[in-house]
Amino acid sequence: MEAKKTSTRALLNPGEENEMELFGYRTLMWRQALCIIGYIFSLGFLLLLFYWKPEWDVWCQCAPCALEKANVVLLRTTDDFKKHVKKKVFWVKPLKITDEGSEEVTSDEKSLINKALIMPECKVRCLRVQKIRYVWNTLEGNFQKIGILEDEYSCSDIQTKFGSGFTQEEQEMRKQVCGLNTLEVEVTPIWKLLFKEVLNPYYIFQAFSLSMWFATGYIEFSAVLVVITVLSIAATIYNMRMQSVKLHKMVSTHNSMKVTILTKNGDIQEVESQDLVPGDVIVLTGKKFYLPCDSILITGSCVVNEGMLTGESVPVSKTPLPNIDNSIPWKTHSGEDYKRHVLFCGTEVIQTQAPSKCLVKAVVLRTGFNTAKGDLVRSILYPKPVNFKLHRDAIRFLLGLLAVTVIGVIYTPIVFTRNGASPTDTVIWTLLVITVSISPALPAAVQVCILYSQTRLQRNGIFCLSAQRINMCGQLNIICFDKTGTLTEDGMELWGIVPSDERSFQEVYLFTPESSLPWSPVLVGMVSCHSLIFLDDKIQGDPLDLKMFEGTGWVLQDTDMTTKEDEDSQPYKIVRPGLDSEKVPVEGIAILHQFPFSSSLQRMSVIVEIMGEDEFLVFMKGAPEMVEQFCTPDTVPLNYRKELEHYTLQGFRVIALAYKKLATNNAQIIESLEREEVESDLVFLGFLIMENKLKPETKAVLHELTEAKIRTVMITGDNLQTACTIGKTSGMIPVGGNLIVIEANAPEESSPASITWGSSEKIQEKSNVSQDSCISICDTDDTKKSFHFAMTGKSYQVIVNHFYELLPKILLKGTIFARMSPSQKSNLIEELQKIDYYAGMCGDGANDCGALKVAHAGISLSELEASVASPFTSKIPNIECVPKLIKEGRNCLVTSFCVFKYIAINKGFLEFVII
Repeated sequence: MEAKKTSTRALLNPGEENEMELFGYRTLMWRQALCIIGYIFSLGFLLLLFYWKPEWDVWCQCAPCALEKANVVLLRTTDDFKKHVKKKVFWVKPLKITDEGSEEVTSDEKSLINKALIMPECKVRCLRVQKIRYVWNTLEGNFQKIGILEDEYSCSDIQTKFGSGFTQEEQEMRKQVCGLNTLEVEVTPIWKLLFKEVLNPYYIFQAFSLSMWFATGYIEFSAVLVVITVLSIAATIYNMRMQSVKLHKMVSTHNSMKVTILTKNGDIQEVESQDLVPGDVIVLTGKKFYLPCDSILITGSCVVNEGMLTGESVPVSKTPLPNIDNSIPWKTHSGEDYKRHVLFCGTEVIQTQAPSKCLVKAVVLRTGFNTAKGDLVRSILYPKPVNFKLHRDAIRFLLGLLAVTVIGVIYTPIVFTRNGASPTDTVIWTLLVITVSISPALPAAVQVCILYSQTRLQRNGIFCLSAQRINMCGQLNIICFDKTGTLTEDGMELWGIVPSDERSFQEVYLFTPESSLPWSPVLVGMVSCHSLIFLDDKIQGDPLDLKMFEGTGWVLQDTDMTTKEDEDSQPYKIVRPGLDSEKVPVEGIAILHQFPFSSSLQRMSVIVEIMGEDEFLVFMKGAPEMVEQFCTPDTVPLNYRKELEHYTLQGFRVIALAYKKLATNNAQIIESLEREEVESDLVFLGFLIMENKLKPETKAVLHELTEAKIRTVMITGDNLQTACTIGKTSGMIPVGGNLIVIEANAPEESSPASITWGSSEKIQEKSNVSQDSCISICDTDDTKKSFHFAMTGKSYQVIVNHFYELLPKILLKGTIFARMSPSQKSNLIEELQKIDYYAGMCGDGANDCGALKVAHAGISLSELEASVASPFTSKIPNIECVPKLIKEGRNCLVTSFCVFKYIAINKGFLEFVII
């Protein structure tokens, strides 16, 4: 295959958050020599200018050339800031180590290493940007990430090509190209922090100004300013140093752990985690340990704690990637729920289940800073810049002062020369005009305001990762809240069951301390359809599953002690009746296989066997609107939607249950069954009703924000009607407010995309709406009655894809967004920012990490590791932290603005007039 012709420009990480433009340059020796001469004659000022403006450095020393021939690359971000970075290209020569010596090797045809090798040199051109290594793809004509298993591999490719591990030579070759599997975050030396801080252009100008003032006898004020500046720089460096130490401690254990891998000849070998490369096979031995890389589970199953990623310490079950012989890429085959097969770096493996006579194996997917934990660390090291209006206005104001300064610099020597002043006095006073028009005290004074605010926030239990965002909190005009764990209590109480029989709902069964469920398929579903595990002598898992299981009175048996008599079968869990449960005609229930819950699928299911009976059953639990789709119509009650609305309108969390009998009773083929095959033609069993109460502080805080003219919005993964009810109960939707539910439908065959709406109290008959009609509703301005829009994540996505021109108008009145996925939450925050909202996000970290990162002020209520990506972390476990942060932000903003006006105007213009 011929290499693609390249130009001097390309895109790095297209479509990703850190997308950059790439420009190729080649160094010219004669230009370098001229620049060195310039450094000498300018006394280093030219070098300092190149430090501030790396693009000027490249333009002066290099000439544009094709990227494939470039030895210097200039990167430019594609955001509004257009920040430039200069990087040098380096070479790596991968070698295969043999007994006879070294010889060049290549990888398989799908591997990027093979595409990156330049023949006959057998070298790889590399680039390192923001801790990630990129290699030059000679076929595509661009730099691409290395240290990642290519997405082109199918499920069978991963099982066959990588399932048996690498030879030592193959492993060594990949390590040389991909680099070490480490998260290198050095504790930045104080001298380096000081050097970077004082090389700020404003501090350089300040040093020049103070030198001039001391020279002209302006001693007292200059001395005070020196003290303030030194203290400001010291405080800034201290905070940066502490953050560097904290980050280093967070990742240090990742780089020094032992990992068991499988070699090509079938041996088990223990190696350092830093030697892992994409394609290696890790053997999970059953011991608790933290994963040093992202990997794909290919055999066995395991339970992990993903608190580092989600901020929620709930065990998550992982299932192996199916061994399917097709050419479809493994991610495409797994769909949006591919993460159920992925073990993420930094998460803790707390339990494994090995298939008989086999090992629990996982193929390394990503290493180093390409991993989930690496991405988290990089978001802290290289935060996304925020375009703050105060900073823009300050720069404009300073440019205005600079224009006045230019006039003064021209006018002063003319006046002094006409009055017969000496050349020395003329030069000194001309330079002094520059120092008094733009005050050197400005950055130190503003920094002191921010540091005091940061200290006060820490006293209130709010910790700030990015101090510059405190000012931004003063301009927040919309706050988005997660629901469960943020507005409402973390835990749920089991309220009741509404069973179904012969297409009609039966009388509701209320749970009381004295009650116990009678034997029925509903009971079997409640005791088996969950992801609970027995760990450290207690049952652990999702709070909802835990409450559901505890309500039955049954007990979970330790899975490590449970195996079938048939040695070729899988380990499995058993649940048995407890002492307080009602007498049942069975000894226990074996949970043979689990399809775990996913926020994208909104359901989970299990395959169980009732002990003593020779048949297998499937039970499903999930969102009512999702479970309904998998049930046969003749088992779903006619008043299904009406009954669902009856409970959701009361603010209950409703879970649907369904089941069926499997056609097979062969335990050997259960592991090979596809989820789509199992989850079909189910019998609807009924509703499980959970009560989720508001936190006592929620109403008062939302009322306070409303009084301050700050919009409040709910973004949740819960049911739409439940979210609407919580919105009304909490006061987010005021009394008398008109709540309109928007439903958007994607195009189907000949039907175009459409939007319908109805009242949240009683869903009216839906009809297609023209864009003009929708615009008229969005533009409604009724002073007597406020309008609020509510929608699901599905409708939101359709509007984004097919009615994007209406999105800004809808967002102006949107209040409730339910069934939102983590990516949709982030996208919603970004869309609100596009219509000039200063958006804050408050969540407990469960599925809010992305939204917390992109918001102007993300406030995490979780203290787990995932929260470090959020600018603010609160020890206050409720939303009382939000008004405190906004008040402090407004205080800091007003103080900074007043200090800015006083110093810049008073000191600048008054002294300019005096001179």
